Formats: sequence, C-alpha cells, structure tokens
Amino acid sequence: MNATTPTPPAGQGFGLLCLASYLLSLSYGSTFLLSLLVSTRGGNEQDAGQIISVAMLSTIVAVLGSGHLADRLGSARAIALSASCLVAACLGFALIPGTGGGLMLCGLVLGLGWGAFYTLGPILVAERVELQRRTHCFALLSGSMMSGIGSAPLVGKLAGLFDLPVQVAFHAAALAALLGLLIFNHLARRPQPSSSRVGISRSASARVLGSPARWPILMVGLGGAIFGGLGSFQTSYAAARGLDYSLFFIGFMSAAISCRLLVAGWVVKRDAYRASCLLTGFIVLAVLGFGWWVQDNLGYLLAAALLGVGYGLNYSVINGLAANQAPAGYTPQALLLFSLAYFLGVFGFPWLAGQLIVSAGTEAMLVALLIVAVLNWLISCGRLFGRWRSTLGARAGDMSPFIDPD
Repeated sequence: MNATTPTPPAGQGFGLLCLASYLLSLSYGSTFLLSLLVSTRGGNEQDAGQIISVAMLSTIVAVLGSGHLADRLGSARAIALSASCLVAACLGFALIPGTGGGLMLCGLVLGLGWGAFYTLGPILVAERVELQRRTHCFALLSGSMMSGIGSAPLVGKLAGLFDLPVQVAFHAAALAALLGLLIFNHLARRPQPSSSRVGISRSASARVLGSPARWPILMVGLGGAIFGGLGSFQTSYAAARGLDYSLFFIGFMSAAISCRLLVAGWVVKRDAYRASCLLTGFIVLAVLGFGWWVQDNLGYLLAAALLGVGYGLNYSVINGLAANQAPAGYTPQALLLFSLAYFLGVFGFPWLAGQLIVSAGTEAMLVALLIVAVLNWLISCGRLFGRWRSTLGARAGDMSPFIDPD
C-alpha cells in the first residue's frame, strides 16, 4: 500500500455531494417506518427487527467490498451503483406484500446499497477536501445524511395525516434515491482527484486497529446501537406511552442537523477528548430521559433533542478522530472500519431490541440501551483520563509505557 496520501484539491462539487447524500439517506430513514409497515400487515416488532438486522449481513459485505469497488470504478461511480440498490429496496418495501422472505430480501438489498454509500461518502470527501477542512466537511456531510434520515419518517407521518398508506413514504424514498443516483453519475463524470487505494485487507485492518483510531471505531458502534435501537422502534415506544412518534424525529433531527451544520465547525476546533466525554454524557442523560423521565410530548421532544445534540455532535468528533488518528496512508481504511462498526451497531442491535420488546416490553430495551450508553461514556472518560495521566507523567519526566491514553 502507498504510505503517502496525496494532497487533495479544495472541495469539488461538495454542495452537490451533500444534496445527493440527503436524497439517498431518505432510503435508510424509511426503515424507521418498518415497524409500522409490518404491523399493518399483521406482523410485530420482532418481525421488523429481523428485517432490519438481516441488512447487517449484506452491509458487512458492502463495507468490505466497497473499497475494492471504488478502486475499480472511482468512489462517485461506485456510490451511483449502490444508489440503484436503494431504489430497488424501497420499491420492494412498498410493493411486496406480507412480512416474510420478500421483505427480508429487500433488507439485504438495502444493506448492500446503504453500506456502500455510507462508507464511500466520507472517503469521497477525504479525496476532495484538504486535511484542515475534513472534520468540518464530515460534519456537513453527516448533517445532510441525518436530514434525509429524519425526513423519511416525517413523510410517513404526513401521509398518515392525509389518510394515505405508509407505503407512500417508501415510494418517496425510492424517487429521492433515483435523483441522488443521477447526481452521483454527474459527479462521476467530473475529473477525479488522485488518491490512495481504498480497499481493505487484513494487514490494513490490523494497522488501523492497532492505532488510537480503534477507540472512535468502537465508540461509533456503540453509538450506532443506541441510534438504531431508539430510531427503529419509536412507533412502538410512542404508542405504548400515548405519544406522537413524529416528535422524536422532529426533536432529534432538528437538534442533530442544526448542531452538525451550525455548531460542529466550532466544536471540532475544541479539545476532542473533552468534547466527546461531554457529548456521550448527554447521550446517557437522553436514554435516562426516554426510560424514566418522559411523561408528556414536551418531555419527549426535549429528550429527543438532547439525544440529537449528544449523538449528532459526538459522531462528527469521533469521525474526525478516526480519520486523523489512523496510521499515515490508512485514512480510507480507518473510515471503512468506522462505517463497519457503525453498521454492526445500527443494524445489529434492533434484532436484540425486537426480541426484548416482544418478551418484556420497551422498558427492557431501554435498560439495554442505558448499559450501552454508559459503556460508551466510560470509554470516552477513560481516554480523557489516560491523556491527563500521560501529560502529568511527561511533565514529571516519567515516560512509562503503562501511562498511555490510547
């Protein structure tokens, strides 16, 4: 592997990239309506959880293979190909009856498309944006993605207000993905900047996981489990408590998007270790709120907004850490593993959450999420404490190998 990363040019087509990312992200956001969709067809949360988590299998394949595909086709063209999978999956969810094998197949196709797109999007940014602007541009890109993810459930809510079936949201997501596909095809025709190889290998994985980048990679997996668990079953959570599920997506999306687009540029200039420790603490408080403090729609909205601030900003912080703390020349591979960990959490945890809800109610799911959130916070605090001890040791002339924040 080439150990040097060429200096990328200033952002090329970055605005179009964000717009296309918003459009493609509607397809994943529509999966938050699967619980509602399968309930209209006689299914339950366990069925929805299985459909969502089966996407994890194809997502792993997509993440591991997307780098090799990008090496052959270029990142933009590879994303355009993945967009066709998102179009097919959303149309399948809307048109295939029942809750069985057909929807499982759609979940597999969705995993292929979303896994490749979500992985290659930040790599495309890294190719086109200089190092100093990457973390901020990652935040803008993820804000665009979050906008699309949060918009899809609101389309479903709007359809319900007009007495239209929930399938309308899946049709809308398919149309949006088609438009995103056309934009990425346009981007693929532009001159491509030179870049290092993107494909992953065992040796590259070992190099990345042996570096400090392993910690943000682990943390994004835990954060993805929290986001996937809460987002996938909000229709069930809200119904059990007499709340309006759209308030979760309004509160979460508004906070996450506004923070990523407006505040992230300031946050990423602060100390990343301290910022992550504070933001993961917000996530813990938000999960506590959903489990034990929410009594009405206002409390529901505030808990969702707190989760949006903590999760939305911390994602940008640890995304930048994963890219910047990777070994020289291995930034694309670090971002691939970052995406893989995220998908393991966001698609894998709903399977467990569905089982817990069916057997013991949404309270059991929230207890499991609280454990995950506390673990995430402890890792962040441990890194901050380790760096503090390392600094003290260095000042005292003690360079002991046992004092290592990483």
